[in-house]
Amino acid sequence: MSTDHILTSVDDRVLTIRLNRPEKKNALTQAMYTRLAEILGTVDADKDVRAVLIAGTDDCFCSGNDLQDFLNLPAAGPDAPVLRFMRALAAVGKPVVAAINGPAVGVGTTLLFHCDLAYAGENTRFHLPFVNIGICPEYASSLLLPRMIGHVQAAELVMLAEPFTAARALAARLINAVLPDAEVFAHARAKAVKLAQQAPGALRTTKMLLKRWTDPKVDEAIGFEAEHFMAMLQGAEAREALTAFTHKRKPDFSSFS
Repeated sequence: MSTDHILTSVDDRVLTIRLNRPEKKNALTQAMYTRLAEILGTVDADKDVRAVLIAGTDDCFCSGNDLQDFLNLPAAGPDAPVLRFMRALAAVGKPVVAAINGPAVGVGTTLLFHCDLAYAGENTRFHLPFVNIGICPEYASSLLLPRMIGHVQAAELVMLAEPFTAARALAARLINAVLPDAEVFAHARAKAVKLAQQAPGALRTTKMLLKRWTDPKVDEAIGFEAEHFMAMLQGAEAREALTAFTHKRKPDFSSFS
């Protein structure tokens, strides 16, 4: 039930999905997105699974997309692995819990908007760095984040693109609780187990109702953002940012208009 970079297990009717690429801080490749989409696409039909728990390694949740992988193998079209993953997670009808430790960057933060419960370690650092690397937000975050925390707070997080603490994420109601790092996984798993013990039909209906009023817009936003994201990833601003990162310097956007 596992591959090198995506590990899965089922215990107590909870499917645990672990990102396991520590040498790259769990940066997601298209192959990883493909595997995640496959796993998530089977959840609702699996009678042995009543809840899903998503986690990273002990010291890192996810550092975002592997940009070099995306540049080497440009993702395009509605069947791109990243879009299949995004739509698969957003469509899961059973409850999804996240356990977050260490960096949660880019999609490592935006995927949390599609989970039902999220618990972070006190040393977790969230970051929506899209503008810093010459691209735009993704995964319906331009729709969901302003609805969750208001326009000015959302604008600060995605336009200034500065890292923020777990305490700020909690204050902004992006996560449920902040815990000592060593307790995060066990706490999140206990919540997932409790969900797995609830009346399954009632849970599915409740989740459907909570998401019913935004789901059509979420799907539209995922596709609309992706069109801009993929185009910008091939653009001059993103190339400057990637070159600057490779040469360990600050990107210079002064010549762009």
